[in-house]
This record gives sequence, C-alpha cells and structure tokens, in this order.
Amino acid sequence: MFQLQDVTKIYSRRGRHVAALQCSTFEIPDGDYAAVVGPSGSGKTTLLSVLGGMLSPNSGKVLVDGASLYDQSIARRAELRRSLMGFVFQTFNLVPYLTALENVQVPLYLAGHSKKDQCERAAELLRRVGLGERLDHKPSELSTGQQQRVALARTLANDPKVILADEPTGNLDPDSRKVVLDFLDELNSEGRTIVMVTHDAAAAERAKRWLRLVDGSVTAAAVGKLQIAA
Repeated sequence: MFQLQDVTKIYSRRGRHVAALQCSTFEIPDGDYAAVVGPSGSGKTTLLSVLGGMLSPNSGKVLVDGASLYDQSIARRAELRRSLMGFVFQTFNLVPYLTALENVQVPLYLAGHSKKDQCERAAELLRRVGLGERLDHKPSELSTGQQQRVALARTLANDPKVILADEPTGNLDPDSRKVVLDFLDELNSEGRTIVMVTHDAAAAERAKRWLRLVDGSVTAAAVGKLQIAA
C-alpha cells in the first residue's frame, strides 16, 4: 500500500527551519491497521497529510501501490484521494446547513453519481452506522458521537481502500468512542487499510501495530503496554 523512502518535510518559520518529518524507508502494507503515536508536535498529522497526498514532502518518495504519489499531477492526486482514500477528522468537517443524508452524498455527487444512487448509498451507509432514523437531521441536531458517525459514513461513500484517521476519538465520550473504534475494527476486518493518528492509548491498542513519531522520526513501537506522551 504505502512505502516511504527517505521522506522529509521542513517548515520555514520566522527564518528558522523546522524538520516536521524525517522518515527513513518504511512500509504500511495492504490490510494493515497502524496507530501513529507520539507527543504533540512530533509530526503525526504531517505524516498523515503526506500519506494522503495533501502535503508534498521536500525530499524523498511516497509510493502508493508502487506508484510515486507526488510525481502525479495535482488533478491525478485528487482523483486518487477520491477513489482510494477516506479521511476521518477529529473536527468531523460536516457542512452545517446540510442534513446527515446530504453530507454523506457530497463525495458521491463529486464522483458523478446519479441523484438516485447518491440517496440510496448515503441512506445505506447511515443505517450501517446506526443513524437510519436521523437522515434529515442537521449536524446541530445531532450529538457529538452521532456527528462522528455521519463523518464515518461519508468516509465510506466511495468505498475507499484505505482510511486515514486523525484523532477520530478525540472529542468523544467513552460510549461514542467505543462505537467508532468498533467500527474501525470492522472496516479493517473487511480488508481496508487503516492509519490512525491518536493520543489515546486505548484507541492505539486496537491497532495491529504502532508507529511512534518523535521529532519527525518514525520507529516501530513494541507491542505491549503503550504509554503515549501528551
């Protein structure tokens, strides 16, 4: 699935250069469930953005199924994101004036599906996440956990092969967190690759393996009792 080859990402701020990512070669294979852990500012979200084709590295190669992601045109990268990847964000990024059904329809509309197919697919996915009775509710009429489930349904709209999740349980109560993590487990059992950035040790322990980021460098964390620095 993913292979990083000597990838670096450097930010320039006020005349200073900060290395947010300095990765030697490592792979995330098909069907993996990897939790990316590490202290704040260690480069976790930068890594996720680089994997998702949203942030060009300064050097190195990011391969997706053997093809160099950042040697593709901007339009081709956008098409790969739309067809191959699903994104889950801590802040959900739902459109406030659209209903749950309409929010899930958005990626289907962008992919050119008919209105009928959009409605049927969106309703099916919302039923799958337990919101079949909330199709016409807007985000402000849903609980925080329900909003995250709408976001998960939207993520699955185009049947992505890989899911990139940035702190998906960060704003959730314990019950909602369990629902989201159980759903991610289910998606991984279906063969989808999941890369999840998290500060939550309990969430990370759901993953098959951990990648620890410290000062932009990636190491494989040993499986066992996981301690995550804030």
